[in-house]
Amino acid sequence: MSKDWWKQTAKGVPHMVTETPGPKSKTMHNNTIRYMRGLSGQVKLFPVCFEEGYGITLTDVDGNKYLDFSSGIYVTSLGHAHPKISGAIAHWAGKLMNAHDFTTPVKEKLLEKMADVLPGNLNAVQLYSDGTSAVEAGIRAARAISDKHEFISCYRDFHGKSMAAVSCAQMVRGDVHSYGPTRAPGFYMVPRPDPYHPLWTKADGTIDTDMYIRFYEQFIQEGTVGNVAAFVLEPVQGWGGSIFPPDDYFPKLKKLCDEKGILLFDDEVLAGMGRTGEWLCMDHWNVQPDIITLGKSFGNGFPVTAMVVKEEYADALDKISASSSYGGNPMACAAALASIEVLEEEDILENVRLVGAAIMKRLETMKSQHPIIGDVKGKGFLLGIELVKDRTTKEPFEEAGRLVYQKAFRKGLAWIPAGHILRMSPPLIMDEKYASTGLDLIEESIAEVEKEFGYH
Repeated sequence: MSKDWWKQTAKGVPHMVTETPGPKSKTMHNNTIRYMRGLSGQVKLFPVCFEEGYGITLTDVDGNKYLDFSSGIYVTSLGHAHPKISGAIAHWAGKLMNAHDFTTPVKEKLLEKMADVLPGNLNAVQLYSDGTSAVEAGIRAARAISDKHEFISCYRDFHGKSMAAVSCAQMVRGDVHSYGPTRAPGFYMVPRPDPYHPLWTKADGTIDTDMYIRFYEQFIQEGTVGNVAAFVLEPVQGWGGSIFPPDDYFPKLKKLCDEKGILLFDDEVLAGMGRTGEWLCMDHWNVQPDIITLGKSFGNGFPVTAMVVKEEYADALDKISASSSYGGNPMACAAALASIEVLEEEDILENVRLVGAAIMKRLETMKSQHPIIGDVKGKGFLLGIELVKDRTTKEPFEEAGRLVYQKAFRKGLAWIPAGHILRMSPPLIMDEKYASTGLDLIEESIAEVEKEFGYH
């Protein structure tokens, strides 16, 4: 199958035929919220109703066709309705939908393929249907492996919405609360390096990662009871705003963990499976974690996730009742297997590296020309633009973030807000031409907002 399968339907995108959200979208959304509550911030800011997606485009019920810069919030990374992946799911939907955790031919092939593409000896696998379940299983596995019970995670990380997973994350953001009512016992949080907002700097003003590591060492001694099972981190903070740490951070953290007998738990649900141009985001730093979780783009939109541990820890999975009702069903395995095969067959990683580099070059140019852009960040197709009121104070510009998001959406760009940080996660199949189109829409919207606030 041609790797350009999506290009014919992408011609002319975006193509807007009504003011958006259009009349049908408004009616359907209002009917929906009579019953469904707790919607995400992006839906509240732009309540459009989608009915079709193909490749890099989304079409709403009013006939407006959008360029997708979201991938269904990092999920449909290989394009909407990829023929190979959709065909694989349909095959098993008509043959065998579920057999609990019994072996099936497609599960056998998926596990062999995962062992082949994942680094080192990360090959002891359990499959789930959502990211939170995979993270929860990883937490239980870490306790079984280490016979310890405490966990350390970082400010602004996100790991899921059930009790242990949410205890590894920021529990209050604005008016959104996790309602714990408190963090679960034994879960602690520490700062992690943000190059644009460093807590500790060297004499030359650059971020000092050694100080973060020294703080962790002191915190383990003074703030815990010495029973830390794992450090749980995202390799890049997605929900927090596409925040990448300095390149020396994870090698130093892994060294500390090894010295202290602490497992490194790498939550790749958002960043893994090619999003940053590598199979795992952690591969950028040549660090092999002890536990990983995969999700979102793992099945290109089909609900399938995984928790994987090193081979030497495989017995721990037998101790924690690791199986689940839906995890590893044939449709899920088919989606994940086909997605991995597409990554290989269509040379997706190389496309992400090349186009991602071009996007970053364009973002740096935009930063030099727009005073409300404080910082741009990213690797591959995991990108962010941080908007500030003043580059000296770096005060977040939340209102500008909302307006830029809405303006670009009205122009035909489906994407993701994060307060004052604008997030971009285009499908990994996108070429430079359409990436440039999306950036044009964003830059136009930023210029309009700057004018409204008197920056020009």
